[in-house]
Amino acid sequence: MTYSEKEELKKFTEATSWHKLSGVGKYDHMELIYYIYGLLIDVPSIPDYWMTAIMDTELKVPASIWNTEMKEIHGRRNWQWWRSKIIQKYRNSK
Repeated sequence: MTYSEKEELKKFTEATSWHKLSGVGKYDHMELIYYIYGLLIDVPSIPDYWMTAIMDTELKVPASIWNTEMKEIHGRRNWQWWRSKIIQKYRNSK
């Protein structure tokens, strides 16, 4: 990411109220997914990699630990890949 892109991302995240994924609760993960879908519809120019970059700061423990481990294993992936992994991991959370 270039310096300019990082500055744009910083401004965007400061101006947006993100849903925090804790990984606890039956539908917690779906709220995050629907929130991101809404953003992508409202602001279609948002780069896909912003969604995954923002996850680094917007996830609560234990979801943040899982996110870090997944990035170490799988590297940089697009939002659709992450969406499927979030659903797979948290769909049966209570």
